[in-house]
Amino acid sequence: MNAHQPRAADHAFVLFDVLRAHERLAELPAMREHADTALLTQVIEEAGRFVGEVIAPLNRSGDETGAQWKAGAVTMPPGFRDAYQAFWQAGWPSLACAVEDGGQGLPTAVEAVLHEMLNAANHGWTMAPGLLHGAYECIRHHGSPELKARYLQKLASGEWLATMCLTEPHAGSDLGLVQTRAVPLPDGRFALSGTKIFISGGEHDLSDNIVHLVLARLPDGPPGPKGLSLFLVPKHQTDGTRSSVHCERIEEKMGIHASPTCVMRFDEAAASIVGEPGKGLNAMFVMMNAARLLVGLQGIGLLDAAWQKAHAYAQERRQMRSPGSASKAGQADLIGLHPAMQRILTTQRAWIDAGRVVAYRTALELDTQKHHPEAAQREAAARWCSLVTPVLKSAWTEQAFSGASACLQVFGGHGYVREWGIEQHVRDARVAMIYEGTNEIQAIDLLVRKTLPDGGLALQTLLGELAAEPGQDPRTRQALQTFADFVREQVVPGSRTADAQAFWLADDFLRAQALLLMAWAWGRLSSASGHDATAHAAFWRWVWPEFAMRMDMMHATLAAAPAQAAML
Repeated sequence: MNAHQPRAADHAFVLFDVLRAHERLAELPAMREHADTALLTQVIEEAGRFVGEVIAPLNRSGDETGAQWKAGAVTMPPGFRDAYQAFWQAGWPSLACAVEDGGQGLPTAVEAVLHEMLNAANHGWTMAPGLLHGAYECIRHHGSPELKARYLQKLASGEWLATMCLTEPHAGSDLGLVQTRAVPLPDGRFALSGTKIFISGGEHDLSDNIVHLVLARLPDGPPGPKGLSLFLVPKHQTDGTRSSVHCERIEEKMGIHASPTCVMRFDEAAASIVGEPGKGLNAMFVMMNAARLLVGLQGIGLLDAAWQKAHAYAQERRQMRSPGSASKAGQADLIGLHPAMQRILTTQRAWIDAGRVVAYRTALELDTQKHHPEAAQREAAARWCSLVTPVLKSAWTEQAFSGASACLQVFGGHGYVREWGIEQHVRDARVAMIYEGTNEIQAIDLLVRKTLPDGGLALQTLLGELAAEPGQDPRTRQALQTFADFVREQVVPGSRTADAQAFWLADDFLRAQALLLMAWAWGRLSSASGHDATAHAAFWRWVWPEFAMRMDMMHATLAAAPAQAAML
């Protein structure tokens, strides 16, 4: 019950039967040789085997032992280093990296499947390689030739791990308050000084080197976010000397105990600039956007892991007779036959299956944006990624927490004790709602930064494209049109970017869009033979009614505009 077992066939079904990934990839010259369903299915199956046999068995022991800090050094739980060495030496981190950098050049969607499996199996362990691809892309796009030559292949292969050092004690989501300083040195490098907190994997013994990507301010940099630059500080320099980077402690956390969340102090550490001075956020957002997709996949994976445990338990545990039971008097039925338990399980299944469609489609769009020969197709892919990524990150991490808690309910009192392992998923899932931009910031990003500036045109275009797809339920088409009209007629005229009104709307706006994406996803799922009909029915019965509620809440918010300020 405690070790998650990936079900490769479920992932392949969404990728190939529902999304027809092989047909999409065949349109991309750089991906045509990989548009082979048999090859990609084999990779997915082997990924499931590796994750199930090597990574999943370490989940519970890693949670119980946790990462250990002593005198600035962090020791990972038993078995973690061996598992990581096997992971990178088998080539798993390099799946979607460029061939010229030592990667395998496979589709991003296959990497997405791998990361969903990894997070479902062992969230704490997966935190270590979780930032690798983002760091690789950051240096690939913004690094100097010297930095690329020194670090790209090591990061692509996963031989070296990476961190993203943004947050400071006084500067959480408001990066404009960052105070870490970088002073130029005669050799062209910089002396970097400051303290960063909440740094996942800032110190560990999994890899022989750690590449820190750090936001800092040059002496002549203006205040605020425009004054920030991005720097690279390795744990070990090329000559083998240890950089002046210190792990002062690791945090005691609610969950992901196996992942060291570090307080890192940089004492005039020798650093190299990444990209242009004053444009650190531009370079860092390459890494952050990649991380946000992976965090959305964390939500889906953790919810699936909780569902698997609850579903298996519901097929074993007997309690009372279910309504309408054919069992003899005095006999107990499996709890999976009770309507209350069926509602919990099928509702979470509806979120999992729809989430996979949205996430894997996003991964396919990333490859389309990068490789499609037609500019219009690249533009459409970029529009999808911009408008869907914050929804995926926010809605499915929130559901991972609430859904895992619902799955714990299936166990009753047994779920609240450690024996069955379900309580760990609840604890682990909570952090995904916070890091890589809190879910509230995702909502603000979607509405204030990505919808209002162009008058909602990009979003209305996306909604129209979804409605035009064949096989969509009439209810979905009507709701897509309703939402598009609402954006055009009420949200844009009534909520200017600078107004507080938009910020009051943002959370409901994102949630409504998530429900629309789910409805679209179930339209795609229902058109493929083999979909889960009970989960499909559960979506329309127990999930979809929330859309009307969110629309009502937004109408009420717009109507109460003068009263909003008084609530502050």
